[in-house]
Amino acid sequence: MPHGAGCLCGQVRISIDAEPMAARMCWCRLCQYLGAGSGTVNVCFPSDKVNIKGEVRWYASIADSGNAMRRGFCPECGTPLVSMAESRPHLTFIRAGALDDPDLKAPEAVIWTGTAPDWAHLDPNLPHFPAQMPPVA
Repeated sequence: MPHGAGCLCGQVRISIDAEPMAARMCWCRLCQYLGAGSGTVNVCFPSDKVNIKGEVRWYASIADSGNAMRRGFCPECGTPLVSMAESRPHLTFIRAGALDDPDLKAPEAVIWTGTAPDWAHLDPNLPHFPAQMPPVA
């Protein structure tokens, strides 16, 4: 079943021809910047099944895990859309809030809890990891 995602202004549309592989809530400091203070929920898909239409601006950085990352956002409205690790180019992580159906896949774990602020609500029903957990294959 195809899925869709996009930005607030509609300039960027993402079509996904695969089911999600995994979903995690991340509280690393970089995700806190992306989430305007909260953690982010990131849903993993195979990169060859993700098609992005419209201009995406890319920001390269080194994640807290040490991975070299590229993070894509809409240059018009600023919506954070995707992340890709150079070490795992076969995976694309789409922000759950950018999905047309944000209920498509709920987080299965909470990562980087060691850097979450004291006020963060960490779902007690999910496994918690103080830093990075093993990556999706």
